Amino acid sequence: MRLGINLGYWGAGMDGDNLAVAQEADLLGYDVCWAAEAYGSDAPTVLAWVAAQTESIDVGSAIMQIPARQPAMTAMTAATLDSLSGGRFRLGLGVSGPQVSEGWYGVKFDKPLARTREYVEIVRRAMSRERLSYEGEHWTLPLPDGPGKPIKLTVHPQREHIPLYIAAIGPKNLEQTGELADGALLIFPSAEHLEDTAVKHLRAGREKAGKTMEGFDVCPTLPLAVGDDINGLADMFRPYTALYVGGMGSRKQNFYNQLAQRMGYEKEAAEIQDKYLSGDKHGAAAAVPHRLIDQTTLLGSVERIAERMQAYAAAGVTTLTLAPAGFTLDERLAALRAGTDALELSGLA
Repeated sequence: MRLGINLGYWGAGMDGDNLAVAQEADLLGYDVCWAAEAYGSDAPTVLAWVAAQTESIDVGSAIMQIPARQPAMTAMTAATLDSLSGGRFRLGLGVSGPQVSEGWYGVKFDKPLARTREYVEIVRRAMSRERLSYEGEHWTLPLPDGPGKPIKLTVHPQREHIPLYIAAIGPKNLEQTGELADGALLIFPSAEHLEDTAVKHLRAGREKAGKTMEGFDVCPTLPLAVGDDINGLADMFRPYTALYVGGMGSRKQNFYNQLAQRMGYEKEAAEIQDKYLSGDKHGAAAAVPHRLIDQTTLLGSVERIAERMQAYAAAGVTTLTLAPAGFTLDERLAALRAGTDALELSGLA
């Protein structure tokens, strides 16, 4: 099992330290450094900045939002980043959510599965440097009855095949991800529930495409905090968990809330959402069960984290992406080093 790091969103208050974290991960042999985007910083700019100041670690978008860019633009960006980084770019895509898609980008959040399928097909076709033409429900290239003509990408990516990941949560999206992508980006993964909530759906998609799970990258992100006080460490992530389970999306369409329900937290997920959407964010955080936090993070001593890593590997994880927590740079770097120590102790390195 490989390790990655996730720098999260730029502008979250730790920007000055993020480059040092990425550089330390590079020295420690971490496999990939991911950066995210929502409606603040964009991922490609951050990744270009990190790639220019690291040597061997891959850089990946987790995610570049599908409603933010036309697919040909995404192919251009991916090819450019792969070329500039010396073949170290990984393209992670996702549909975002209805509030961001419609409120920020002005793109209807309809038929996300069909839209993702077409988007991936166009991006891959463009990156292969064939002349781009496509006829679908959501995109038609070139536009009919106009001056447009099939055009070929002029940039040569470093590699013939840039790894493509899709962020997926729901069963249908997971199945399609297994069918279309090279890897899946997962959030709030519980090793105990991963087979039922994710892996079996990914496997079904791989089988639909006539493939096995061999070579497919199952890549969840987990916050990491090192110390002896498990309860205190878990409390650090109460606001984070409450935000996603309670406040990401609407009452009717919150993918993270639905995931918590599939993990057996139906009553608790409803309470967290009720409190969060009513404005009681502290109450929502207090309502998050300790067990839910412990199941979806890596907490405790290096030995305890090593045991949890073994559980994730047994559940089918191939790249474990860590989000090292800490109030200072030294604490985040220490957590990063603890991650490599735990991997070595687990025997999975």
